Amino acid sequence: MQNPGIIRNRRKIMSIVNNAKAFLKIQKEFGSFDKYIWKFTEGKIIDHHLLKMEDMPAKNELSEIVSKDLKKHGFQFVGPTSIYSYLQGIGIINDHQESCEFR
Repeated sequence: MQNPGIIRNRRKIMSIVNNAKAFLKIQKEFGSFDKYIWKFTEGKIIDHHLLKMEDMPAKNELSEIVSKDLKKHGFQFVGPTSIYSYLQGIGIINDHQESCEFR
């Protein structure tokens, strides 16, 4: 809690432990977290074909659904904006602009 380089909110720190336990339960129930998370799109990538950064949403219907389901499974601090970012990071949502070399 004294380290300024890390999260110092006690509830957020405790949620890390809680979320790890919830993650393990999902792994056990679905065989892997990968299978669980991809079931929301039936294994398909959501490709938004963005032309400019301003078109990128902070959240969408999918991130709302995943967020609610994670909360049902016991996760904490998993709001739709954080989940949208996570879905981008793991490749479920492709928000690279059409002009992006990494597209």
